[in-house]
Amino acid sequence: MKQILLLAACLVAASNTLADNAATADKAVAALESGAAGAGGDRPYGKVVDGYEVNSFVMDGFRTWRSAACDRCHGPNQEGLVGPSLIESLKRLSKEEFTKILAEGRLDKGMPAWNTSKNVMDHMDNLYAYLKGRSDGVINQAKVQDLK
Repeated sequence: MKQILLLAACLVAASNTLADNAATADKAVAALESGAAGAGGDRPYGKVVDGYEVNSFVMDGFRTWRSAACDRCHGPNQEGLVGPSLIESLKRLSKEEFTKILAEGRLDKGMPAWNTSKNVMDHMDNLYAYLKGRSDGVINQAKVQDLK
């Protein structure tokens, strides 16, 4: 019963994701082009100030996290609830593994597939950068703000 409720909550969250925002995509491209952050490498989150001020690329990852309601399962601080701690998981998972899990899900464990969510799929690199920064301890609080 618990798994059914978890799956239902995740499916509701998936169905409530925000539509793609062209301005957000433009900001992510601008951040990549300016070198503020990258979609790969050891530090995909780029420059972080005081543990919570992040560039627009990572900020879009945080917004994706919030809009997809990932905190319902993974907790407001990414430390886990009914889903695992992403802070710990991203210490072990490669970006490719993260991408595959996000797109295909792990239905046997209650993780929905997000491959039908344009918002999540279009901002997967941003989300990875945000969560990797949290996992590496460079972003030291869940709620971030734009770099000044």
